[in-house]
Order: sequence, then structure tokens, then C-alpha cells
Amino acid sequence: MIYGGLFDLDNKKKRLDELEVIINDANLWDDKDYANKIIKEYNDLKNIINPINDVKSNISSNLEILLSLGDDNDMVSLLEDDYTELSKRFEELKLITYLSGPYDKNNCILEIHAGAGGTESCDWVSMLYRMYSRYCKKSNYKVIELDSQEGEEVGYKSVMIQIIGDNAYGYFKGESGIHRLVRISPFDSNKRRHTSFASVEITPEIDDNIDIEIDDKDLKIDIYRSSGPGGQGVNTTDSAVRVTHIPTGIVVTCQNERSQIQNKEHCLEILKSKLYKIEQEKKEKELNGLKGEQVSNGFGSNKRSYVMCPYTLVKDNDTNYQDVNVDKVLDGEIDEFIKEELKLR
Repeated sequence: MIYGGLFDLDNKKKRLDELEVIINDANLWDDKDYANKIIKEYNDLKNIINPINDVKSNISSNLEILLSLGDDNDMVSLLEDDYTELSKRFEELKLITYLSGPYDKNNCILEIHAGAGGTESCDWVSMLYRMYSRYCKKSNYKVIELDSQEGEEVGYKSVMIQIIGDNAYGYFKGESGIHRLVRISPFDSNKRRHTSFASVEITPEIDDNIDIEIDDKDLKIDIYRSSGPGGQGVNTTDSAVRVTHIPTGIVVTCQNERSQIQNKEHCLEILKSKLYKIEQEKKEKELNGLKGEQVSNGFGSNKRSYVMCPYTLVKDNDTNYQDVNVDKVLDGEIDEFIKEELKLR
């Protein structure tokens, strides 16, 4: 019964049976969007239930064998190997249970903005962009660059990407905050140590059915020429769109599509998700009796520190998890940081 309680397996199986009935309905595909949502939910549940059943079955089988062994040391040794593998799989399944938020399964938008540090911070944005891109590639997430603003000398002032894949928001949401880099600057002829900052913001992609109304008079829409990659013709037309939500000051830009209309629609989708996220955070703070705090993109506020000099250390200030191999982390090996954040939440 431990497994049923921890994973809520009974209710998941019940929902899976309900979905099977819906899927077998001959009229399901009359509404393509609805059908796709049902199929996705069905596959998501199967991807949770089947591994759990597999682990439970293996544990039960091994227990039966163990009870009948007697003094068979060779078989006990094999079972110990099985136990190690099952423990690893069990821990992976536990992580899934931490993804219980309403939008944890959704795709997400990841934004990186340069903070205090000028050229250094623009280069730092490009390093973080590379780190997340490599992690996504290793984890089978698809990345689409929606917008980027290049730095005056190197790197980026800002980057916005879409991350597509199962549980993208759930895994990446803990990366939000200020990321701080300490290193000997490659741009300083005197080889002095510099501290750079960049902010990372994660927004879930939310479907069109959310109850958020945006008044046209609250929007300032600018059209400009695309500056990023996008294929032949994308840089020769005024297709990039910048949408400013005047009441909140939120600015969303998109230039990855050739069509101005498509870029505008994508901007409005992202804006809608951001506004919804703000409303949800307000409600959570009210319920918890918390006061919202403005986090400055500079000294005194950081989610994670990446120190390359005078010693090497990456330390997450939320979880206190750390790794001395900075190069490995910046090469996309951030899985343990993400797991520790999930456990904390």
C-alpha cells in the first residue's frame, strides 16, 4: 500500500480506464484539439503507471526468490545488483511525484537577461544559454529560439527560448532567479577578477482556455526588422514583434517566425501565460501570508553562484547543493541541481 499512497496509483489507474473509454469513442476526433489533449493525458499516465507496476513486480519477485534461497550466495549477490538498480529506478519515480503542480507537465519559456556587468554579463548570458541548450539536448528536449538581443561586443543582452517536452516547466521552474559568475575576465587585459549577473525567468506555456483577458488599449505593439536566424527572407522584412503590456510593464518579443502575424500571436500567448502566472503567484502569497520582494539583478541576490576563481565551485543557494566541477556544469550537467530543487519544493 506504500506505493499506492505515494504515487496515488489507484486514482491514476481509474483515470486511465476513463480515458480508454473516451479514446474508444468513435466521435472523439470530431474535435481534434480535445482529442490530442486526451491522447497526451493517456500517454502521460501510461508512462507513469507502467514503470511503477514494473518496479512493484520486480520487488515482489525478488522477495519471493530471497525467501526461498537459503544459503545460495551467488543468487543473493545477483539480487543485490537488482536491488541497486531498483533503488535507482525508485528514486527516479519519486521525482515524478514532485511534479504535482498544475502546469508542471507543460512546455515552458526560458528567458535570460544580462544584469550588472556590461560586456561580462552579456557573455555570461551566452554561457548560460549554451548550458541550458546542452542540458536540453542531453535530456531530449526540443529548443526553439524565439528572440535574442545581441550584446554590443559579445554575447547577448537577452535570450528567449521555448523548451518543448514532457514536464519541461516542472523541471526548469526551479532555475528562476539570479545566476552569478565569478571569474578572471577574458576581456580584461589586466586579468582582474570580475563578477557578472544574469537573471533567468521560467514561464509555463498555458493553453488557450485560461481566463485572462487582455484589453487592446493596454498594449503597445512595435514592429521591427528581425535580427536573428530564421532562414532566407526573415531578415529582410519587418516581421519581428515587440508587445508591451502597459499596466504591468511586461515586454515580450518574438522574431523566429517569418510572418508578422504569427510572431504577434506567439507574443500574445506568452504574455497571457506571464499574466496568469503573476495572478497565481499573488494568490499563493496571499494564502501563505507572504510579502512579495523585488529581486534586483545585481549584487546581494542570487539563486546560484558559479565561481571559477580563486577556487572552483557551483553552489545553489536554495538547496545548498554544490559541485566543484564548474566546467562540467557549464557544459550542461545540471541534472543533480534540478533534482535537488525538485526535492526541496
